[in-house]
Amino acid sequence: MNNNDVMKRLRYALNITDLKVIEMFKLVGYDIPKSELESIFKTENEDGYIECGDAIAGKFLDALVISRRGKRDEAGEPQSKRPSRLYNNDILKRLRVALELKDDDIIGIMRRAGVEISKAEVSALFRKSGHPNYRPCGDQFLRNFLVGLTAAYRV
Repeated sequence: MNNNDVMKRLRYALNITDLKVIEMFKLVGYDIPKSELESIFKTENEDGYIECGDAIAGKFLDALVISRRGKRDEAGEPQSKRPSRLYNNDILKRLRVALELKDDDIIGIMRRAGVEISKAEVSALFRKSGHPNYRPCGDQFLRNFLVGLTAAYRV
């Protein structure tokens, strides 16, 4: 799943306007021009489409966390220490934090998308990549999660 698609689906699922997205980016110290944001939210075959990089998508997710949970203490992991590559597991982790989701919430969201998942499968997605029980999050899982999230938040 590309970052543009993730951002569009999240914006729709959580009912976030373009102006709110611009305000959110300011929370992480990034001043995104409205024209760039509009280009990111265009479809691939539209003129002016810009592919969203991992850095911008990561800032969007960090901004989502801050807008929903507030700034954290300096004791947490600094954003500059985060890996430059944004994986689906990272997206899920940040959404989990932003939306304050527990394992049962994630299972319920996936059930809304028609996918049954156990607590053990959920916890495997949130383990560190070197852990023996780590499970990479596939595009289809993330897509289903966003579908379930839309069903849960856009009732």
